[in-house]
Amino acid sequence: MTDAPLAAVTGGTGFLGRHVVAALAAQGWRVRVLVRRECGAEGLPAEPLRGDLADAAALCRLVSGAQAVVHLAGLTKAHGPAEFLAVNRDGSARLAEAVVRAAPEARCVLVSSLAAREPHLSPYAASKRAGERAAVAALGPAGRWVVLRPSVIYGPGDLEGLLLRRLANSAIVPVPRAPEPRIAMVHARDVAAAVAALCRSGPLATPWGGTFEVTDARREGYGWRELLRGLAQGLRQRPRFLEVPDAAMLAAGVAADGWARLTGRSGLFGLGKAREILHRDWGSGAERQLPEAVWAPRIGFEEGVRDTLAWWASLGLAPAPG
Repeated sequence: MTDAPLAAVTGGTGFLGRHVVAALAAQGWRVRVLVRRECGAEGLPAEPLRGDLADAAALCRLVSGAQAVVHLAGLTKAHGPAEFLAVNRDGSARLAEAVVRAAPEARCVLVSSLAAREPHLSPYAASKRAGERAAVAALGPAGRWVVLRPSVIYGPGDLEGLLLRRLANSAIVPVPRAPEPRIAMVHARDVAAAVAALCRSGPLATPWGGTFEVTDARREGYGWRELLRGLAQGLRQRPRFLEVPDAAMLAAGVAADGWARLTGRSGLFGLGKAREILHRDWGSGAERQLPEAVWAPRIGFEEGVRDTLAWWASLGLAPAPG
């Protein structure tokens, strides 16, 4: 495998990262992953390298000799805007600077979030947009980079998705009032396939210098009721939906932020996340997607839910498929 091309990956031990590492390894890549603790890479077909996004020297070691660099690492919850920016913006810039110094010919896939499309909604969304801009500025116009903005990612290994499981498993399920927000979805294996396709060399895999959204084939997205009903059916539940006014959802976000400050424990839900949930259009369009010659989604929501429920069942968190 010493002659195999090298891909350097940040965030390779996370939910999406493990799918990306597996996809790259399956295509013959030698993979090096940045880890804070080497034990975190157990079971991965990858070489661990100790460090984090604040360690410029470690980032240079990570990307040295790499033909492709995949940036997945980032914060999804933090104590405030400064903490989000320190990782999602400054860490992204630091990695890009390392690429310029140690791997200037590498193909760079910067995996952001669809939230970056609406940076005014939350500190998280603002930090993801800032991270895109900082990384692209550091790589420069001559760099071979592409930004991916996946929609809501789900699939086996997603522990944050267990929050939706608990919601769908409830007798009464709160949902936003009409007009119902639309949320595009994408399976983690499809995102991993998109990343792996962009890492390959060749004329079909070089839409460099662009920002692309990554969703399943239903680009316009799904309503909350449809999403939760699909999950509930797999959990053998028949939930009743309770419409929640926007003001109540926002008030719950303010309360969650207050509790986080009081306890010192950051959570996924707060005012910013409430604003994201209430945003009416998290759909996409064909003009925002990767060229079909490069990548196209293969996993629909129904199949993806079955796949996810089977993983939950393996953990004893859902009924076994019948």
